[in-house]
Amino acid sequence: MTNADGDDSDETPRTFASPACFSHEADNGQLDAGVQMQAERRAEIMAWRKGERARLIAERLAMSADLRAEKTRAIAERLDGVVGDVAGRVVSFYWPLRGEPNLRDWAEALAARGAVTALPLVVERNAPLVFRTWRQGEELVKGFWNIPVPEGGRKVVPDICLAPVVGHDARGFRLGYGGGYFDRTLAGLSSSVVAVGVGYAEAAIRTIHPLAHDIPLDAIVTDDSVRRYPSD
Repeated sequence: MTNADGDDSDETPRTFASPACFSHEADNGQLDAGVQMQAERRAEIMAWRKGERARLIAERLAMSADLRAEKTRAIAERLDGVVGDVAGRVVSFYWPLRGEPNLRDWAEALAARGAVTALPLVVERNAPLVFRTWRQGEELVKGFWNIPVPEGGRKVVPDICLAPVVGHDARGFRLGYGGGYFDRTLAGLSSSVVAVGVGYAEAAIRTIHPLAHDIPLDAIVTDDSVRRYPSD
């Protein structure tokens, strides 16, 4: 993976939640039973995630606008400590949806300090996200699900990638909207890219019950903490 500076020196892939299954080493009966159990367990987890996602989004939307703004300011302050010197670095953020922390002003402040700011966009269903440069005032168009995306901008690879979370757990896994776009994206990025989850403290859950495709983040920043992983 070539980074924003054209440096191909780090091709280390990211690590998934679970190792590959050595199915070729099992006999047919054991394999059939194991596959069925895995499928049933996956279905249970996905159903649980759907309910948990709905609960957490409802709680987030129930917050007052003033409370969300206060929490967002605290998140922005903590993010400054995480990203450090951003001059010349590509920082991808996101367009806020459904009560998510609105970090557009924070991103503009980063741009004023020399960062290249970018937004993600879906160019193909069930494919990794693409990142294009954007600053406040530049044109936007409606992308997939009517999410605003840059009309122009150049394609970049982030050095720091912010991922909004619906929920987050103690091992650095994020509960998202269920489309899998950020996991597919992180899987294709070099391990040198710093992946940071962003959400409210109230979105903490014990575990998301990670599956093989889930990828832990490098850090999760909320209004009351910064957690780095492996846990510090």
